[in-house]
Amino acid sequence: MRQYAGPGLYDSSHYFRGACEAIAALGDVAFMVSPGDIDPPLGVQWTISQTLGADFPWYPGVGNHEAETPDDVAWLQAYDYGPVNPGPSGCPTTTYSFDYGVAHLVMLNVYCNAGGPTITDGKIPDHLYEWLAADLQATDRPYIFVFGHEPAFPQPDAETGRERHVGDSLDAYPANRDRFWDLLASHGVVAYICGHTHNYSAVRIDGVWQLDAGHARGKGDRGAPSTFLVIRVENDLVVLETYRDDMAGGPYTLVERIPLAGGAALYLPLVTRLALTPDA
Repeated sequence: MRQYAGPGLYDSSHYFRGACEAIAALGDVAFMVSPGDIDPPLGVQWTISQTLGADFPWYPGVGNHEAETPDDVAWLQAYDYGPVNPGPSGCPTTTYSFDYGVAHLVMLNVYCNAGGPTITDGKIPDHLYEWLAADLQATDRPYIFVFGHEPAFPQPDAETGRERHVGDSLDAYPANRDRFWDLLASHGVVAYICGHTHNYSAVRIDGVWQLDAGHARGKGDRGAPSTFLVIRVENDLVVLETYRDDMAGGPYTLVERIPLAGGAALYLPLVTRLALTPDA
């Protein structure tokens, strides 16, 4: 939602506010996670508080635009994430993990190294990898979700086919990327959830889902429908629900359900695309 949130010109249902209003209408959402491209974060927080409530929990992550903007980094370092496990030296606030019910969630600042939160161009260096390995080893939760800004395997948008950031995401460092992905797989991580491309996609690679959350700019980006993802986690099933707009700042509609994990997922269709009527 970068640059399309906050008070003023973009305080409209045609932009990020529209996504938040649609989320609020669902009525049972516990918290929001944003994997980067939230510049400026204060404006995003303002829109969330206006639509979902001043106390609604929001877990932001560092994207490339925040990493290149010192004021954004300072804001995210000072932000109150609540009771979370701190990340490694260099990014103890912008990398973190926490538990919610039967789920363990990890936010990675993929630009972190021991020297600071914006040292790399996104490569999961040893320092960050080793912290993640220890964090995953320590959890006893059955469902694990890892978040980071850049995709490991950039995909085209599921509807428009638009491609972005192929070759300059985590895939720019294939050895580090593959080591990272093997770590996720070895710990049974359900999904790695990312952004960066502004495209939505859901692919399963070596047993781990990569979910690209796309963009939530409304009509601020007409190259792909504006999108938000809802992940429902229950004791026996994890399901992804994908909501997208009409590419013109219009209403959001549930377009896809995907069972991600859990015993019952074995008996459901791998992907259910919903047939939508023109006025749905």
